[in-house]
Amino acid sequence: MNFFQSMDIAASAMSAERFRMDVISQNIANANTQTTLSGTPYRRQVAVVTPGDASPFALPVGLDDDDEEGPQFNGNGVKVGGVAQDGAEFRYVYDPTNPNAEKEGKWKGYVAMPNVNIITEMTDLIAASRSYEASATAVESAKGIAMKGLEIGTR
Repeated sequence: MNFFQSMDIAASAMSAERFRMDVISQNIANANTQTTLSGTPYRRQVAVVTPGDASPFALPVGLDDDDEEGPQFNGNGVKVGGVAQDGAEFRYVYDPTNPNAEKEGKWKGYVAMPNVNIITEMTDLIAASRSYEASATAVESAKGIAMKGLEIGTR
């Protein structure tokens, strides 16, 4: 494993967590959006993060003991796979005077509201922020190891 691979892995995690925070911020901003361009309330979005593409020849555990240089780690970090919509039901609030209120049926007088729960979003935002900080700490640790390695050559 080269020195920069650990930084690349941590950087991919930081990028993914930043994307998650962007999606969460969008959800919070639209928590009260009753009507979108499609005519429905805003639907909560969720960031999809997947493992980075691994070498097809890598061992399942990521170690290759047959290498002359010793065990090699084949980690590739993560990548953002896109954004998915949360399929949870919309919230309904009774407000018969609202122009968006249902005119008939089971939800007559109710307004369909986004399926965004602010508490869930804030919890996810804190988790994404902490993960980002942990990855930044990993980068700092890798940098510190490299600096100590450079000090060895100067003594």
